Amino acid sequence: MKEWNESESVFTSWDGTRLFYRSWKIPESSNKALIFLHRGHEHSGRVAQQVKELDMMDFQAFCWDARGHGHSPGERGYAENYAALVRDLDSFVKHISDTHGIPVENMAIVANSVGAVTASAWVHDYAPRIRAMVMAAPAFRIRLYVPFAIPGLRLLQKLKGKAFIKSYVKPKMLTHDPEQSRHYEEDPLITRNIAVNILLGLHDISTRVVADAGAITVPTLVLSAGSDWVVKNPIQDLFYKRLSSPLKEREVFPGFFHGVLYEKNRYLAFDRARDFLREAFESEVDRSSLIESDKHGYTKKEFDSLKGPASRMNAIRFGLQSLGMKLASKLSEGVRIGYETGFDSGRSLDYVYANKATGKTFIGRMIDRAYLDSVGWKGIRERRFLIREMLRETIQEKLDKGESVRILDIATGCGRYVLDILKSFPDDDIQAILRDNVPGNLEQGRALAKEMNLENVRFEEGDAFDPEQIASADQRPNIAIVSGLYELFPDNAMIQRSLEGVSTVLGEQGSLIYTGQPWHPDIEMIARTCINREGAPWIMRRRTQAEMDELVRTAGLRKSDMKIDSFGIFTVSVARK
Repeated sequence: MKEWNESESVFTSWDGTRLFYRSWKIPESSNKALIFLHRGHEHSGRVAQQVKELDMMDFQAFCWDARGHGHSPGERGYAENYAALVRDLDSFVKHISDTHGIPVENMAIVANSVGAVTASAWVHDYAPRIRAMVMAAPAFRIRLYVPFAIPGLRLLQKLKGKAFIKSYVKPKMLTHDPEQSRHYEEDPLITRNIAVNILLGLHDISTRVVADAGAITVPTLVLSAGSDWVVKNPIQDLFYKRLSSPLKEREVFPGFFHGVLYEKNRYLAFDRARDFLREAFESEVDRSSLIESDKHGYTKKEFDSLKGPASRMNAIRFGLQSLGMKLASKLSEGVRIGYETGFDSGRSLDYVYANKATGKTFIGRMIDRAYLDSVGWKGIRERRFLIREMLRETIQEKLDKGESVRILDIATGCGRYVLDILKSFPDDDIQAILRDNVPGNLEQGRALAKEMNLENVRFEEGDAFDPEQIASADQRPNIAIVSGLYELFPDNAMIQRSLEGVSTVLGEQGSLIYTGQPWHPDIEMIARTCINREGAPWIMRRRTQAEMDELVRTAGLRKSDMKIDSFGIFTVSVARK
């Protein structure tokens, strides 16, 4: 009789933290993997039972202890933010793929409760090419049983900083199985506390993922508990209905408590999950429709609605907001520049990057500070940091391999972020060509380079959507950059032409650094109240991360790493040829 072999190990996550994990396999296991995520408060040891009862022995299985849980380091129940937990999942999957030789395309996720929220956020934000996702009782909305609990927790965090609350969840609220209830009660590794920032982060990231569930195309099974006293079921149904997954299923188990995979009749859930996973792995995966998302996709419908009239209530609300902004432009310097040159113009972005509130009178400076502190502009400033970080890491990787670094930025603006990084590598063999189609930007860039005493950079006028012109660079780059450009244009054919030129000019094993904007919480407000650089309403068509990555992939490049801002708005990725 075949038996699972369980082993223990550690992996190094994105920030250098070494996290504990377990793996289960049999000698004949194939190169397919199930990645399990444990519930909040718990650890990977609790998953061993799930691996055995799911009984898919032709798969290898893996689960790690979240930071601050089980055998992993960190203050119990705490992480810097919820995004760190999502990024840990991304690091774990890369580790399993690299260490065990399992393609990401041969992996599926099985996640319970809080773990299911982490999984859905990862699938939404990072767009991994996994085969399927099984979510048991996803904790999109926890029942806190206290009026105004979330505002109260936000106030507590503001006043106290790091704070913790003790879980009200008792074993009898999780399962009808007395043995499982006893195991939970007696487990010394279960963490009873949870940090307030993690609880709030769970709430906020759940809100975003449910609102934008249409961006998810991964085959998904949602298993819900019919008598769940821990989380709210209606939002699970809303998430399920909004999914764009071609294969999606949901089942509610009457009478089940929150611990669906620990319940008395849990074999019903495991049978359902097993059948779904088998079907997902037997089906062909076709992502070609993502390329046509500008014609008939999820975000195309949103884009068309933004071009049409607003609802009556929104027309009144945004009409008043637009009037207020136009009045504010007489006092606020940032708002004035937005209306004068377009809120997406290079000049407007330079002002946002400077992040210094100016305006007429104290009131004007207050308005300007509120404008600069809007979530979109905060995200833009984080994106600038992330692209610098990604560029620095990519340059260092090339240098460590003994390569000379040759950079081509096809739409650089004035190129300040590239110049700042070049300045930090004074003695290395690095050359850069920075292109833009606005002569004023190039002149500003040349002046900056002269001021910084950089002689290894050249500025050229160029069209970022002309593949022949892109490919005509007189030095073959091993790093190409496209930052903040593709997000401004809804048409995918333009993006494909640009990427064709980039792929042609890049040398073998060359790297492309590219940005995306898969989500924006204020997209309708922007469309109804702001103008773009051409003086027209600033209406954006979002590209989901899956769509953007597929465009890059069809150009002959494959994403290898990605970073995302703390608001989930902007991404910076690197792909290899």
